[in-house]
Amino acid sequence: MEKKNTKSNFESSDEDIIENRLRPKKLSDYIGQNKVKDSMSVFIRAAKLRNEPLEHILIYGPPGLGKTTLAYILANETETNIKITSGPAIERAGDLVSILTNLEDADILFIDEIHRLNKVVEEILYPAMEEYAIDVVIGKGPSAKILRVDLPHFTLIGATTRVSMISSPMRDRFGIIHCLDFYNENEIAQILSRSSKILDLTANPESIKEIAKRSRKTPRIANRLLKRVRDFATVYNKGVIDKKVTDDSLLRLGIDKKGLDEVDRKYLKTLLEKFAGGPVGVETISAASSIEKDTIEEVIEPYLMQIAFIKRTPKGRVATDQAREYFGFLKQKPN
Repeated sequence: MEKKNTKSNFESSDEDIIENRLRPKKLSDYIGQNKVKDSMSVFIRAAKLRNEPLEHILIYGPPGLGKTTLAYILANETETNIKITSGPAIERAGDLVSILTNLEDADILFIDEIHRLNKVVEEILYPAMEEYAIDVVIGKGPSAKILRVDLPHFTLIGATTRVSMISSPMRDRFGIIHCLDFYNENEIAQILSRSSKILDLTANPESIKEIAKRSRKTPRIANRLLKRVRDFATVYNKGVIDKKVTDDSLLRLGIDKKGLDEVDRKYLKTLLEKFAGGPVGVETISAASSIEKDTIEEVIEPYLMQIAFIKRTPKGRVATDQAREYFGFLKQKPN
């Protein structure tokens, strides 16, 4: 199959260009998520042997774990074209029809935040995914006609942080479903070491380990912190990233030893100070802290649950003893 160029609906900034340099291009360069990698390597080989496009794929998990990166890798591994869009960007049925009719055989269509597709657009995807065809209505009123338009055999890759918000009819049409989980510190350190080489940085292992510890087990955050520490090192330490400049940089960025930032601490202190650690509903925390509910549920809480700082219960959010101890809120035991 002839190698095609990748295309995107978004223009690239300088930061995007750097981000693309850091993205692995092949499954063999993709660090972590071993179960997903092993499965995808089998599916790719099988599709190539049958000379067929990949089945439709749904990838879900918290932000920053590599869903978009994995979509690019699949395009590179199968030597196909990839077109990138997002659920909110497809506002009308005509937008989706235009995208679908411009695809070629074996193309990959990647829809980020697929849970945010509106119902009308979603229903057009059903026959497109199953029958590789769409029905287009021509005209209005009694004289309206339905024209069936055949589509190339494409692969839809959907990415979401909220898999529960995807309807069952949509979810059932994906042949391959994978969940990306948080990384461990060793995997994050490997990612940072690779990024350091690509960016031609001088960073010792101790610094890499410290950044990995504070990266919330998330590659996107790890690479972002590495680039910001690089800026401080460029200005204050002749470009050398050592333990001292790393600690100083992360302190000035407001990233503590647990990887918590100002918003995380605001959420936890609201829970501990205003509601005695809970249980309390997420809407109440959102109102009391002025943090958006979606940000709490999609960005803040997944990591806090990973480090056992909060629990989600039927009655609401509850701070754990670990969180109480970390912020000095553990009740003193009587003598």
